[in-house]
Amino acid sequence: MIRHHIPGLRRRADPARKHRLRLLVSAALLSGVIVFVISARTEQLPQAAQAAQAEQPQPATQAAEQLQLAPPTIAYLDADEQPAAAPADAPAGNAQVRHYTVQPGDTLSGILDHFGLHKTMRHLLALKKKDRKLLANLRPGRPLELTIRDGALAELIYRPSRIEHIIVSAREDGYALEKRLLPVETREVFASGVIADSLYLAGRKAGLSDKIIIEMGELLGWDIDFVYDIRSGDRFTVLYEESYVHGEKWKDNHITAIEFLNRKKTYRLARYTDAAGKTDYYMENGRRVRKPFLRNPLEFKRVSSHFSNRRLHPVLNKVRPHRGVDYAAKRGTPVRATGDGKIIHRARKGGYGKTVIIRHDRGYSTLYAHLSRYGRGQRVGSFVRQKQVIGYVGSTGLSTGPHLHYEFRVGGVHKNPLTVKLPNSRPLPKSKRPHFRKTTRDIFAKLNLINQAYLASLGEAANNADGADGEPGRP
Repeated sequence: MIRHHIPGLRRRADPARKHRLRLLVSAALLSGVIVFVISARTEQLPQAAQAAQAEQPQPATQAAEQLQLAPPTIAYLDADEQPAAAPADAPAGNAQVRHYTVQPGDTLSGILDHFGLHKTMRHLLALKKKDRKLLANLRPGRPLELTIRDGALAELIYRPSRIEHIIVSAREDGYALEKRLLPVETREVFASGVIADSLYLAGRKAGLSDKIIIEMGELLGWDIDFVYDIRSGDRFTVLYEESYVHGEKWKDNHITAIEFLNRKKTYRLARYTDAAGKTDYYMENGRRVRKPFLRNPLEFKRVSSHFSNRRLHPVLNKVRPHRGVDYAAKRGTPVRATGDGKIIHRARKGGYGKTVIIRHDRGYSTLYAHLSRYGRGQRVGSFVRQKQVIGYVGSTGLSTGPHLHYEFRVGGVHKNPLTVKLPNSRPLPKSKRPHFRKTTRDIFAKLNLINQAYLASLGEAANNADGADGEPGRP
């Protein structure tokens, strides 16, 4: 090899530079050794992993197969050794039971959204129309029970009443709805009492509910005015039905029979269903309890001015006849037609203000004055039924305050509504009387036995003015 040397440019040896070169060469050699060692260890890792995996214990099922062991046996506990059952609200497996009480304004869609089941509503819309209606109007206060499994609705139970259960269950092809009715047991019971102050107080002391007391008043109200006719010492016995569900009382049903002693006159009536299936109440002689006219046009009443031929008018300050009865009541109190008939006047009528006049059969007519407004959907010529609302209490016309002025006319002549003898209803046809007597014979016989036992229990106290109160019992 030929080397060319240029004069003047030959480099002298530098000790520091030689030292740096040695360091670089040493670092390169060290790097090669490290790379070699890492590569060697990397190649050994798969083998080590396989060896370690081979040393790990096998699962129980694989070990059992290798050792040819029999499957594990299940030991069944006796009834006394069974573990305690989970609470009713606890999840069953992966299912959760949620309870909810319907609130005012709730909808099924909103309730499902509340529990994260918004997709379920689309499936429920596939139910039949009649089934969807059962879930459309949820009653506030009624319970709902939802079973949720894997985030979806498995079952929904809605109880619209004490005896109704509406069950929606998940199926492979969607949801199915079923309505179940719980069995209801009917029991016949009775109560007896003596009136000291009012029918209501005597009824409550005898253990009667408000429903039965009100029904008694309505049935007897055709013949007895409970404001003016009741006397201390009047006595009653009522036979009625109660409904029970699973041995617990659910509600009171209808009245079967009543006996009422008022001013030494006895009234006895019973519930009767004829051969055609029509049900009504009749007196023991076969006369229908419901009469052509109510005694009063208001359910809650207080007479503020009586029928009179000479009365000082509170507005005109003149003495003039008052040919009706004034009932004090709150403005807006419903006014009922006292009998079936046709409206012949429905407008303002001088000092009467807003007035309704109804013409009834057999020459009877009634007038209702000082109304604040009229009943809906009625006009002159409209036919109205007894107890139908024809207007509302007001103070239109010559009036000092809200009240109802009521007149009762027979053949155009004014009669005192509180004392006029109201026409009786027609009795049962002769052809139906044998069936009526046969059907009601046992009912009136029960009344006789109950009254005899009640009077015997009272003993000498039956003659006291304050009377004594009976307790509900069973015939």
